[in-house]
Amino acid sequence: MSEIPGLDGTLGVEHVEAGPDKVVARFTIGERHLQPFGIPHGGVYCAVHESTASVAGQIWLGSKGIVVGSNNSTDFIRQAKLGDTITVTATPIHRGRSQQLWHLDSTDQDGRLIAQGQVRLANLDKQIPPELIEQFTGAYDQR
Repeated sequence: MSEIPGLDGTLGVEHVEAGPDKVVARFTIGERHLQPFGIPHGGVYCAVHESTASVAGQIWLGSKGIVVGSNNSTDFIRQAKLGDTITVTATPIHRGRSQQLWHLDSTDQDGRLIAQGQVRLANLDKQIPPELIEQFTGAYDQR
């Protein structure tokens, strides 16, 4: 488990770089990431893509609102294996007043593309609850 709250913590994700123009996350494929037939579950990539894009989008949006995922499209390119370290990189395609679109690449420790995706975020005109700001910034400041 990582220090990051929520599903990312459960999946063992760590953020190695977090800024408004790029977020890089990393996790190692373990037993908890496998589907019943012993290969990595594609949903892991979808989940990490969405949360990585959301972190990036929220950092960019700042205190102007809160981001929520509105679409997640992930293609699986190559099968990873138990013990592989996956690096997920989120970079912006479009950032506007009401929505954002982020590109994500998941590569293994040898730089091979494992999965690729896009996540669309909606920028909501809502205040982030103070306790979430503290939890969010505290977890990511510990990188």
